[in-house]
Amino acid sequence: MDNNDLLIRLRYALDIKNSDMVKIFEHGGKKVTKDEVLKLLTKAPDEEMDEMETEDHLKCDNESLERFLNGLIIFKRGKQEPKPGQPDTSPLTLKNSNNVNNVLLKKVKIALALTSEDIIDILDDAGVTITKGELGALLRKEGHKNYKECGDKYARNFLKGLAIQYRG
Repeated sequence: MDNNDLLIRLRYALDIKNSDMVKIFEHGGKKVTKDEVLKLLTKAPDEEMDEMETEDHLKCDNESLERFLNGLIIFKRGKQEPKPGQPDTSPLTLKNSNNVNNVLLKKVKIALALTSEDIIDILDDAGVTITKGELGALLRKEGHKNYKECGDKYARNFLKGLAIQYRG
């Protein structure tokens, strides 16, 4: 799954309006217009044009996706005042495309104040069984000895389970 697909599925699962999408991006530190949001919420026309931006499609890069996820946390939970000596904005953790699904899982967990049991229930609603240990490995920081990369299967089913719980 590419970042645009993740954004589309997350928006659908949480039933986020276009105007709220603009606000969420702003909370994350990225200025976008409603038209740009609509272009981000379209799938790439075909495989060969995936890397290119067309008139009706805007590719969502890792930075944009992470800024959206950071903005979602602020949108759902409110802005947290930084402690003395801390930077105003959190550093971006998406350095490569390998850990996009892990970061999505972590940040949505924070934004919606989900517990590990909640995530296990959400995945169960989508028909995926996962143990608490496996989930812990997915939520670990990259580089930790027990870190496990989150595959598209878990990310897709997590978003599907969110849609089932939030949209009925």
